[in-house]
Amino acid sequence: MSRVPIRLRLTLPYAVGMALVLAAMGLFVYIRVADTLLRDVDQNLRAQAAESAARVAEGESVLDPEPSATPAIRQLLSPSGAVLASTSRGVGPLLRGRDLASARRGSSELRSGSIEGVAGEWRILTRPVRLKSGQATLVLAASLDQRDRTLDRLVHEFIIGGLAALLLAVVAGYALAVGALRPVEAMRRRAAAITARTPGRRLPVPPANDDLSRLARTLNDMLARLAAALEHERRFVDDASHELRTPLALLRTEVEIALRQPRSQAELEQVLRSVAEETERLSQLAEDLLLIARSDNGELPIRRERVSAEELMSTVAKRFALRALEHDSSVSVEAAPGTMLDADAVRIEQALGNLVENALMHGAGDVLLAARVEGDGVGLSVSDRGAGFPSDFAEHAFDRFSRADEARSHGGSGLGLAIVDLITRAHGGRAEVRNRDGGGAVVSIWLPTVVPEPKALEPATKLAPN
Repeated sequence: MSRVPIRLRLTLPYAVGMALVLAAMGLFVYIRVADTLLRDVDQNLRAQAAESAARVAEGESVLDPEPSATPAIRQLLSPSGAVLASTSRGVGPLLRGRDLASARRGSSELRSGSIEGVAGEWRILTRPVRLKSGQATLVLAASLDQRDRTLDRLVHEFIIGGLAALLLAVVAGYALAVGALRPVEAMRRRAAAITARTPGRRLPVPPANDDLSRLARTLNDMLARLAAALEHERRFVDDASHELRTPLALLRTEVEIALRQPRSQAELEQVLRSVAEETERLSQLAEDLLLIARSDNGELPIRRERVSAEELMSTVAKRFALRALEHDSSVSVEAAPGTMLDADAVRIEQALGNLVENALMHGAGDVLLAARVEGDGVGLSVSDRGAGFPSDFAEHAFDRFSRADEARSHGGSGLGLAIVDLITRAHGGRAEVRNRDGGGAVVSIWLPTVVPEPKALEPATKLAPN
């Protein structure tokens, strides 16, 4: 059934339904016509019986002086069942046995049955009459042959007409299905023509505001998201290639210069230190790219535990204390005692470390790590006293390889904030950037105190601040 075209799958139930409707209608008409014809026969029999009974009661013959259009038999039977008078010679008594006994009891009744010696089915009416000589039974029989022929003709005509009507209905249903599915076929052909080289093409939207048009718009929105994701991944690959190319080129240049001519031990040590710095940068960049790739595949591991926000931030502050001295600044912590997190301490330390690193490299003044309870979660923020972010940077602050070049460009891969965003979203939280009053930048992450259901992260180019 799954291999049958959908047009036929739509037409087949329609055809079956129409066949059932036509059959039910035909049966209803057949029963009504048969009942109507039988009532006409019964009405004629009762009228003839009344007329014959009046004639017999007056001593006249049971024979009707005016012949009937329908074959009929009339008999007058004695209480013993003998035929006193009959319109048809050679026909025995129409009543025998129980039927005769019932008629003698004075009950009038109608029934259908056969008559011995006469072909076909008959409608028989019995009626008691009183003669001068005593009680008798008047029996009238009307042939049902004309009724049966009418019903047979009705069945034949209905079969022919019903099949013709069913055929027309099936053809009309198939044409309707083809017309209804024509927009689907148009969308299918367009979808088959869309490739990675034509990401801007979209499916045709039917003019009617119906289910198909809504489906087309939904699919076009999906294609737009896929095109955006494809473009984002393309930019990601280009940016990653560019970021890897620079330290590799520097490494190659340093080694080639060192090998070009004899060097003193001090010069070789300087070259090795430079090579070590570039190697460290390559290693960190590779780790960042691996973390992003694992997050895109929904494999970023989060091991939650109950941890003190103050202790966690103090650990980060101690780790960057020497770095802060090199930049003539300090790293301090501000948190209410007892502020707890349900989070992966290692990942949150990594996120806060990236924020402190950015603040020391791109900001100025002392760096403050703060924690505060916000609704049903805890907010962690890192702030500095530098120039702050450009006004249009917040929209793409968490994009991969995004940098605030105009105001804060002093190196870096541009992955720090992107990794902060990934770690925060993996915890079910959110991240945002803003400029603080009086100068400086603030990057905040909000983590829920209630552990959300685990789910795979969707690749995102940015997260709008809340």
